[in-house]
Amino acid sequence: MIKDTKIAVLIDGDNIPSKYISEMMEEITKYGTPTIKRIYGDWTKPHLSKWKHILLENAITPIQQYGYTTGKNATDSAMIIDAMDILYSEKVNGFCLVSSDSDFTKLATRLREAGMVVYGMGEKKTPNPFIVACDKFIYLEILANDDDLEKDEKGKKPKKENLYNITPKVIKLLQNSVDDAADDDGWAFLGDVGSLIIKKQPNFDSRNFGFQKLTPLFKSLPQFLMEQRDQPNARFKLIYVKNKD
Repeated sequence: MIKDTKIAVLIDGDNIPSKYISEMMEEITKYGTPTIKRIYGDWTKPHLSKWKHILLENAITPIQQYGYTTGKNATDSAMIIDAMDILYSEKVNGFCLVSSDSDFTKLATRLREAGMVVYGMGEKKTPNPFIVACDKFIYLEILANDDDLEKDEKGKKPKKENLYNITPKVIKLLQNSVDDAADDDGWAFLGDVGSLIIKKQPNFDSRNFGFQKLTPLFKSLPQFLMEQRDQPNARFKLIYVKNKD
């Protein structure tokens, strides 16, 4: 990740619930500075009216796109055209495409071919072709805070559920990534392991399994050894991981 990455955030307003917007924008700042923020939709339709105050709070520019054909998502073409205009303007070096629609798969691929870093965001229902076309894909459900959870009949909020369980397939992905990044003694720097996992599976995120960071996820698994190593003239330690024999 480049610290000064300038990101164009393009949101499919017809396809994304407004309740995620604050957490979503906060998440994007982890990867760069959102210098262009646009949301697309037919703002004459009542179901988009709830976006109004949220857009003002987050300085997102609404782009009007009328639905010319029944049953078609008119925002797709407008987002794609704008994305290409932004690409050739050379004002950004990254994009965040927010949608659960596979129609943006080709766009993500084209932007990456042009040297852009592409982050995708969408709900768990997002088709896999769009997910793997991005450098990293983040599920909106893991960004929801406790205030987004609806209370039950007794007035209590349920515990946020994990999107996925840690299956043998996930364990194998972790083990293979440790092996691929390991030195001759089998130890791998956890930062390198994390980067490699994302390259293999863009939608991998420790938060999908209920862990805020990768370190506690690995520590919870008996298949791995962990150790901390001192750095010269540094206040923090490096974390290394190794597969158990």
